[in-house]
Amino acid sequence: QVQLVESGGGLVQAGGSLRLSCAASGRASGSYFMGWFRQAPGKEREFVSCIEWSGRNTNYAEFVKGRFTISSDNAKNTVYLQMNSLSPEDTAVYYCATDNTRSLYSFRLGRNLNYWGQGTQVTVSS
Repeated sequence: QVQLVESGGGLVQAGGSLRLSCAASGRASGSYFMGWFRQAPGKEREFVSCIEWSGRNTNYAEFVKGRFTISSDNAKNTVYLQMNSLSPEDTAVYYCATDNTRSLYSFRLGRNLNYWGQGTQVTVSS
């Protein structure tokens, strides 16, 4: 069983930065992607970014390209999301997730992923 614990959320002014962390208590056998999703009030959950546990490949939603950077530290079983140039539109609960699917398409959909964290609130004030 894998437990994912996010941290690093908070309140920041527009234009500011935050770094989210997601620590996995254990590495699920066959786990391939680790990623971030977010859900704003009244909106559906959406994909933000993901990384292969190997660290070789990353993927981003269009709306965060150039602003967010995902990275991993396999020794710590931790994935990070560095978020720069934040805007009020980035306000949401951010969740990390991992799964053994090797399909980037499936992972980005965020459906039926094996493991989810409890979420961390990010609030960007204007």
